[in-house]
Amino acid sequence: MLQMNNFIEEYKTPNKICNEILKYFKNNKNKQVQGKCYVNDELAPNPKVKTSTDITIPVNSGIKLFDDYNKFLIKCVRKYIKKYPDLDDLDVFGITEGYNIQHYKKNQGFKVWHSERGINTLSRMMVFMTYLNDVPDGGTHFRYYNLTTKAKKGTTLLWPSDFTHTHKSQISKKHSKYIVTGWMGFVKNVL
Repeated sequence: MLQMNNFIEEYKTPNKICNEILKYFKNNKNKQVQGKCYVNDELAPNPKVKTSTDITIPVNSGIKLFDDYNKFLIKCVRKYIKKYPDLDDLDVFGITEGYNIQHYKKNQGFKVWHSERGINTLSRMMVFMTYLNDVPDGGTHFRYYNLTTKAKKGTTLLWPSDFTHTHKSQISKKHSKYIVTGWMGFVKNVL
């Protein structure tokens, strides 16, 4: 049988960054909103698809904590490129849109199979996600790889945004889950 790489890579985020992101989320209740997703080309809450409480972090937030997280992500991407050097031949890419800190209470999650690139998100080429707490039954299912990642505090995953990496939440019936997640996209108008 043909053995293939799944292009899902795992990195270890410093505990200090995870703890500070969790603290930021819990201390900023005024910024928390019902989680949204694209449904029929519109970004809106849809509890049949996703139930969460989110805070969106703008690309250039000016908040040192997220500057530190972004620097960590850049190190991860460099390691990813080292493993998959053809990425260096693509157009320039980076964090081009805001990303989300998400809290899934027990029985909540992104319930349906989805990938991260669609008509409204064509420039996305890579996904990042960091688990901010341990959840024994709260990982992420990847449909075509028969793989469920473990939700272990500090684990950061990078993977391609396309349909090949269709995924959904492993929904915990007992535990809350906190993640930070977002996308690397192609940068337009680079001089």
